[in-house]
Amino acid sequence: MTMAKQISRARDSEGTKKRTGRKPTYVVTLSDEDKEFLTSFIAKRNAPAAQVTRAKIALLANEHVRLCDIADELDISTFTVQKWIKRFALYGVGTLADAPRPGTPRTHGDDKITEIIRLTTMTEPPDSSTHWSTNTMAATAGVSPSTVGRIWRTFGLKPHMVESFTVSNDPEFTEKVRDVAGIYLNPPEAAIVLCVDEKTQVQALDRTQPIRPMVPGVPLRQTTEYKRNGISNHNVRPQRSLWQGHHQDDQRP
Repeated sequence: MTMAKQISRARDSEGTKKRTGRKPTYVVTLSDEDKEFLTSFIAKRNAPAAQVTRAKIALLANEHVRLCDIADELDISTFTVQKWIKRFALYGVGTLADAPRPGTPRTHGDDKITEIIRLTTMTEPPDSSTHWSTNTMAATAGVSPSTVGRIWRTFGLKPHMVESFTVSNDPEFTEKVRDVAGIYLNPPEAAIVLCVDEKTQVQALDRTQPIRPMVPGVPLRQTTEYKRNGISNHNVRPQRSLWQGHHQDDQRP
């Protein structure tokens, strides 16, 4: 049973007088392939609800159902029905999705966008800041801060974000970790374990490994280990029943 017959029988069963409405100005004529496509599209569980409604409009309009009857059946306005009937009549059923919306054309071309991406990923701010901001980039590139923000969001650039990684080049790294962890997990009797670090306000700028630059979608990455200039490294290892401390001063640059 077609959708048009279902609407007619539903109204007859209610005993209500059939509303008289004007026929659409544009006529929708569907081929068998179009009907099959729309029917299968409506049956999809994950199909967008708005597009399902439009597909039903096309099927009902193809059966010459009046505008008001289609609007009542689908619980939408006659203006919406008329708009989509016109679109289907002119462009076919391949226009279920929204048409491109008009807007202000782009002010900056691909060359300017490429320049902003290059400056963000390959250069440092001129004011010695730790990372680029929308204001500093806007002043450097000659665009507005909002334009910089849109470009960064589009290409997934996040100059303020830094990820860290730890990869040791020390061939004895595993043995040293076991020694240090063993002091905490199973310390000798009457032993005192002291952990000393640098001042919390120190700004570590020189890393022990090359910094991996930022690329679209991936933030800047740097190792957590930095160069210690003039700081002593103390390695304490158990040897029989005695503790032997090894002191070695790093060479100053």
